[in-house]
Amino acid sequence: MHCGWMHRSAPVPVRATVVLFVTAALLNAAISVAGPPTTIVAAERLGAAWAGVPVTAGIVGAGLGAVGMTWAASRWSWRLGLTAGYLAATAGAGLGALGMAGGSVAALSAGMLLLGLGAAGALLSRYTAAQLYPPGRRGFAIGIIVWAGAAGAVGGPLLLVPTTSAARGLDVAATAGPFLFAVVAAGTAALAVRALPPAGRATVAPAVPLRSLARGLPARSALLVMATSQVVMIALMTVVPLTLHAAHHHGPGALGYALSAHTSGMFALSPLTGWILDRTGPRPVMLTGLVVMALATVATATAPYDHQPVRLAVLFALGYGWNLCFVGGSGGLVGDVHDPRRPQVEGAVDAAVWALAAGGSLTSAVLLSTGGYALLAGLATAIVGVALGTLLLRR
Repeated sequence: MHCGWMHRSAPVPVRATVVLFVTAALLNAAISVAGPPTTIVAAERLGAAWAGVPVTAGIVGAGLGAVGMTWAASRWSWRLGLTAGYLAATAGAGLGALGMAGGSVAALSAGMLLLGLGAAGALLSRYTAAQLYPPGRRGFAIGIIVWAGAAGAVGGPLLLVPTTSAARGLDVAATAGPFLFAVVAAGTAALAVRALPPAGRATVAPAVPLRSLARGLPARSALLVMATSQVVMIALMTVVPLTLHAAHHHGPGALGYALSAHTSGMFALSPLTGWILDRTGPRPVMLTGLVVMALATVATATAPYDHQPVRLAVLFALGYGWNLCFVGGSGGLVGDVHDPRRPQVEGAVDAAVWALAAGGSLTSAVLLSTGGYALLAGLATAIVGVALGTLLLRR
């Protein structure tokens, strides 16, 4: 997104890129460590069919934040807008800690909603960073910011055991430990974003109705691919903690390894994906992502989940398929949707993606409890297949 403080002539862009990278990493860490334990608590309190309620609340928060951040940046500045979002995430993490300590699903859901508002800022940072670079390097810029998720999202699940142990040492409920870490991570991000230059509002045109996205093929294709990958990935990964915990009796350590393998696929190879995007364009990247996701969804239903190396490889592939779709779709928006509509379209696409993903998260636990994991994975494969066929028919 265009911002008054973003000039390509040194040293401000370098500082802005570093700040965007660090804050995205911190928010990814907060979300990745706090989210998985909530499904277990919700399942114990409400039943397995409603295990995805807190995670869904976080997804709804991200969708609301995508619209809210665009609006806030157009009226204040990106520094103030991001600060507000990250402070909301800090408060949400504190509320989530209270919910975990008291076993309150309502408090957990409210906390995850606020955490999602902050996560939206970290996601929108990829578009902001893309404007720091010339067109031939914007894929690389997007990849760098998405790569920031690797630092947080890969390490975050591995903190499940240390944070619960630290909470016991502080004489508070052990289950509150992940959210206490999220308080520190989100609060640090709110402080770090203050290093951005204060001047300059985002240049945003009047609001673009979501229905207008159908008029532009690049935006339609980006929305199709990003929404498909997000819905499928969220639907499957929402129930993975529940599946490992209940069906296969794995503890927090095994859950942490599984989530780290998945998030490694989501983020670790982002610079490579951005490099490919700059050289091939968005369409080949998106098509490859859908193919990888289709193979991964088939494997989740057929691979022996009790065999840890196979399980980790499948979850990694699912994550990298999402990465290809996400980076490719983002590159399509940055390169093909022309100003001044671009910021509004970017925010609208992110909001639509998260809204659809919220539905996938909420229904995934219901499908798991009624038809088992094979049914859920089969439906996910069908959704990816439809999206792949649709994209192949579009030129």
